[in-house]
Amino acid sequence: VQLQASGGGLVQAGDSLTLSCAATGPTVNSYTMGWFRQAPGKAREFLGSIAWRGGRPYYANSVKGRFTISRDNTKNTVSLQMTALQPEDTAVYYCAAGPANTGMDYEYDYWGQGTLVTVSS
Repeated sequence: VQLQASGGGLVQAGDSLTLSCAATGPTVNSYTMGWFRQAPGKAREFLGSIAWRGGRPYYANSVKGRFTISRDNTKNTVSLQMTALQPEDTAVYYCAAGPANTGMDYEYDYWGQGTLVTVSS
């Protein structure tokens, strides 16, 4: 499985931004897709996840209500819609694929290269 995250950039506080993750591979439809981020000097943080075959997305409390995860199985893509961005949301954002719908990063087997989101005040 290969993952390619895109859509990062520089935005202002209060703006919205949507990230996308394109997944390729013969078994990609069997994986849960997760989104994580890592800010400078901080540990990697789970944001949310969605199973490929149904079920509601699962979100971390820190982003619930501001971030929305959706998927397009026909295109093998997963999106992360982010609203009301604040400077503390500045981080490298990663998509990941794994067998379990979980917030534990060690449960994810495949990782994209990350896309940088910078939120200015």
